[in-house]
Formats: sequence, structure tokens, C-alpha cells
Amino acid sequence: MALTHAQKEKVTKEVKRHDTDTGSPEYQIAMFTEKIKRLTAHLKKNKQDFHSRRGLLKMVAKRKKLFAYLEKTDEKAVKGLKKTLGL
Repeated sequence: MALTHAQKEKVTKEVKRHDTDTGSPEYQIAMFTEKIKRLTAHLKKNKQDFHSRRGLLKMVAKRKKLFAYLEKTDEKAVKGLKKTLGL
């Protein structure tokens, strides 16, 4: 289920602040969004996988907290990020 380096680059190239960015809220939200999409597809096939479901709920909560933080610090970034990620 882990993302390869090429997949990470594809997902985050538009939201990175600089070339070596891995810790900005935008980058983290983009990564969580991709993981959530993949895990959602997995759970549609495997309805009884409750351990993965718990992980999905934790990721969604973490992404929500990052959005709240980013909204307090930079409202424009939130709007652009939601448009970029299709949320």
C-alpha cells in the first residue's frame, strides 16, 4: 500500500513550497489525500478489513486538523489546495 517515489512526486509536485519540501502542511495534506483515496478503494473490495478502516479514520482526522491549521495561517492556500486536490 505504500507509495513509490514516483507516485509521491506526481501527487505533490504542484503543492510543494520548494524542491526538498516534505513537511509543509500542503505537502502532508496532499500525501494524506492520496493515501485516503487508495485505502478507500481497498476498503470497497474488502469490507471486513476493520484494521485498515481504523487507519483510514485516523488519516482523515489528521488531514482535517492540518486543514484547520492551514486555514488559521493562510486562507488562500486552503482554497488553492482544495482546488488542486479536487476536494
